Amino acid sequence: MITRRALIGTAAVGLALAPTPALAQDWKAKYPELVFAIIPSENASGVTERFGPFVDYLSRQLGTKVTLRIAQDYAAIIEGQRAGQIHIASYGPASFARALMTGAKVEAFAIEVNQGGVKGYHSVFYVKKDSPYQKIEDLKGKNLGLVDPNSTSGNNVPRFALNGMKIDPETYFGKVVYTGSHENALIALNQGTVDVAANWWNAEDDSNLTRMANKGMLKKDDFRIIFKSEQIVNSPVAYLGDLPEDLKKGIREAFFNAAKNDKAAFERLSDGKNEPYQPVDNKAYAPIIELNKFVDELRKKKAS
Repeated sequence: MITRRALIGTAAVGLALAPTPALAQDWKAKYPELVFAIIPSENASGVTERFGPFVDYLSRQLGTKVTLRIAQDYAAIIEGQRAGQIHIASYGPASFARALMTGAKVEAFAIEVNQGGVKGYHSVFYVKKDSPYQKIEDLKGKNLGLVDPNSTSGNNVPRFALNGMKIDPETYFGKVVYTGSHENALIALNQGTVDVAANWWNAEDDSNLTRMANKGMLKKDDFRIIFKSEQIVNSPVAYLGDLPEDLKKGIREAFFNAAKNDKAAFERLSDGKNEPYQPVDNKAYAPIIELNKFVDELRKKKAS
């Protein structure tokens, strides 16, 4: 049985960079274009605006074309890497763990780092500020907004937390709605489609709600948090395991030095909130694999 403490992931640091073989083949002949894919945490235009300059930076650093692909859903990232069509991917923890569980030959190499060197974030439940709801137990029969079946903070951690409260979402709430993205979850809450919505949260000034408010999409003061999870290991960036070692080395160096080499492009990724990427490996996501298995077992019990 997974414990609440198991949600806390400790990222591996000090991952050694693989040496470039003396007679390495020119990988550019085999990879004239690299695809970098992003999970749909916000709308397509927002992702393009946030990641476009960074992808241009990667193209310059690697000396080859890097194309940005915005996945339709979390599963598309997993399938794209399994098929070898996505060379680099920015995952959520649960979707990366799912990729490992389904046999994708992928390697986490960089982890996002929040202010103060924190390598973790939280799942929260939001309600409208003027609603009468003060705790989850006040929402029986109301509508719950989740993000995606492969979202960590938008599905798996919320389901784990609700199970700890002895709540089965599908029977406790009037309706459970998958909104497709973190932005859509808050939009659904704002419009009254759902009465409570799961989302990600780093700090008071660093959350999906903060980003949406800064873009004029919502008013931050219109919402309040009624539940916050324990810390979850931060999101990884992963590449295909069978890429040439000299290419992997170039990708790692481009990510780890991004804050120095192209500060503007790097800061756009997080609105200037994140610190430079740090090394990580697949072992850091072992607790998330266990979390995924726990949620899978919940589904099986309900289906039987």
